[in-house]
Amino acid sequence: MSKTLHNGLQILELLVQHPQGLSLTDIAEGIGVHRTVAHRLVRTLEAHQLCRRDRFKRISLAAGLVRLAEPVEQDLRTLARPLLEELTDATQATSHLVVREGRDRVRMLMIVEPRQARMHVSFRAGQVDPIERGSAGLALLAADPPVPGEREEIALARKRGYAVSYGEIASSVIGITAVVPHHGSTQAGLGLSLFEAPDEERLGALVVDAARRLGELLR
Repeated sequence: MSKTLHNGLQILELLVQHPQGLSLTDIAEGIGVHRTVAHRLVRTLEAHQLCRRDRFKRISLAAGLVRLAEPVEQDLRTLARPLLEELTDATQATSHLVVREGRDRVRMLMIVEPRQARMHVSFRAGQVDPIERGSAGLALLAADPPVPGEREEIALARKRGYAVSYGEIASSVIGITAVVPHHGSTQAGLGLSLFEAPDEERLGALVVDAARRLGELLR
């Protein structure tokens, strides 16, 4: 493994967590390298338009990342957007599309927020969470065969076809997610994030239907 490349990628991941930007010293301390090394790494990332400095010399992500990210899961995002918008309009809740990354985490690939709701849940696209927390991860784990010691919520999700979580990713936020039935290499989940779920079964049915329709489009 290239240590230099690893450190450069660590900087990008660190800047994702701090959208307001970081100083060079913050970056050096954050990835555990000398300030001179951090300076060289940042200059290289700047040359590729992956990060930038403002007039206060704070470093943040730059537009070059958009160009790199655009082709990633493009078909999935293109097909999912109308379904997420429809789900959001029907529930006045924030809808989400997540993908599994490796064995132990999920990434928020797309968020659609309601336009008319008095208040709604807001997440950042690209957010990474541990797979054992939140409805998205629980739904993806429920798609696997049962394992000894798994959470009761996973077994319940396997039975119902969707997972529900309460305050596991963010305080007071309810998550409802179903796995997208697709045989491709990407494991994905589609669902809702909301503050109240007075009719959990109805919302679950809507999520399952949207996930099923997305799976049919991906065939």
